[in-house]
Amino acid sequence: MSLTGRTVSWWVRLRRPCLTAAPRGPVVWLPTGLAACQRFYSSRDKEKIDMSAYPVESIRNFSIIAHVDHGKSTLADRLLEITGTIAKTDRNKQVLDKLQVERERGITVKAQSASLFYNYKGVNYLLNLIDTPGHVDFNYEVSRSLSACQGVLLVVDANEGIQAQTVANFYLAFEAQLAIIPVINKIDLKNADPERVEKQIEKLFDIPVNECIRISAKQGTNIDKVLEKVIEKIPPPQCNTTDPLKALVFDSTFDHYRGVVANVAVFGGEIQKGHRIVSAHTNKRYEVNEVGILTPNEQPTHKLYAGQVGYLIAGMKEVTEAQIGDTLFMYKQPVEPLPGFKSAKPMVFAGMYPVDQTEYNNLKSALERLTLNDSSVTVHRDSSLALGAGWRLGFLGLLHMEVFNQRLEQEYNTSVILTAPTVPYKAVLSSAKLIKEHGKSEITIINPAQFPDKHSVSEYLEPTVLGTIITPQEYIGKIIVLCQDRRAVQKEMLYIDEHRVMLKYLFPLNEIVVDFYDALKSLSSGYASFDYEDAGYQAADLIKMDILINGNPVEELSTIIHK
Repeated sequence: MSLTGRTVSWWVRLRRPCLTAAPRGPVVWLPTGLAACQRFYSSRDKEKIDMSAYPVESIRNFSIIAHVDHGKSTLADRLLEITGTIAKTDRNKQVLDKLQVERERGITVKAQSASLFYNYKGVNYLLNLIDTPGHVDFNYEVSRSLSACQGVLLVVDANEGIQAQTVANFYLAFEAQLAIIPVINKIDLKNADPERVEKQIEKLFDIPVNECIRISAKQGTNIDKVLEKVIEKIPPPQCNTTDPLKALVFDSTFDHYRGVVANVAVFGGEIQKGHRIVSAHTNKRYEVNEVGILTPNEQPTHKLYAGQVGYLIAGMKEVTEAQIGDTLFMYKQPVEPLPGFKSAKPMVFAGMYPVDQTEYNNLKSALERLTLNDSSVTVHRDSSLALGAGWRLGFLGLLHMEVFNQRLEQEYNTSVILTAPTVPYKAVLSSAKLIKEHGKSEITIINPAQFPDKHSVSEYLEPTVLGTIITPQEYIGKIIVLCQDRRAVQKEMLYIDEHRVMLKYLFPLNEIVVDFYDALKSLSSGYASFDYEDAGYQAADLIKMDILINGNPVEELSTIIHK
């Protein structure tokens, strides 16, 4: 494009109505022109809150977990309204879903937090809420969020009942030993059957029926009972302000002007502007520039105390400096680092290359910043004869890959070429030369181009997953046939009530990664739900399939298949 053309296109973009660059809070349209694209910081003109008024015993940290589309974000909107955190208007829809991709798709892909203030029986409480995603591909976001909480609201649709991701999220919270409050949402719907859902919860999760709260998040019914239950049932965090500073980084974003903004949960001591802190991961020292809470916009405070959740800006300019799961402590007051997070295990790999190799450095910068915000993506350098220099990226699933690509386009204005998704296979080598070359007898293959010849391999291994399907009983026959066609082995079959069945199958990951979910939804008229978890590797008869163009194999089109 000529210089004139670029200037014209830049001016056209500039004249469009521009969203405020600060991503916090509801969408706000600004005037057109150059002034519209200036950065606005909510934190500059606000008075600082004194957080010392909220001792540890009056703090409650909790998450909302549920299956996709069971009303998590709507419940979060009502909780923000009833506590006066945001004004009550008809435009409050998905207030905590701040990404463009979330609003377009109507799903939560990024956990978001907000601090609520609520007076109950004459005592002021600080309630730190984290809204989490519901799709299996974003399970890592849920597990990270739970590390900063002492309890959860388990939301279940009164019409659809317990779904596969409801079960998975329950066990995440149960294993973390969190207080669990079951909430039955959408009781205002015509086909709602809260009694049936209560029986499902009692049978599957062993939670008494009288502990369930029936609500309508859309209409605001019984929302005050949810807040009362949060205060009564969820314990305060176990920590002390007199201990040395110990803060867990559970999320972070990159700001072009202020560097890294880290979301922290304070497990001991206190932190304020001017404090000198150290990262346990990098051992680098920083001076704190600003601390505050999210309401859900950034609200500066004088200090953050033990048990509180907020944000911290400390002059971290490189994206690699803010590792999620890192522990921050006071300079010359070292502490035992917190356990952090179990690293995410990629289930799907794809090659990513810039459309034009001159854009390589821009794409590299965009990838670094986006992986700071989404640490579950793994990145390895790669190159291709046909596509040039690029990367091999690992994702938690196909939707995760699509959302990541969409965020690259929307937030960083980059265009990329993505190769067909593959799963990570393993090969047990028999060739002494190859074993010496790799330094081990078992290798992981994330790129079909690196698939070793069968003469140098004693055994191929493919990844497997334990899949959970919950479906109305009338579709069982079709679903069993579908699973058998995908080489699945049935492990369990349980009727959760007189109409719904839970099936557990051991699947080869390659058989479900592309179109299994669509086929399942089509067979069950949209009523079946699916969730899976890693189940290790099993021996398999695999072969590499090459695609030839003009008689020459093209590595980028190769794939690994079962014979």
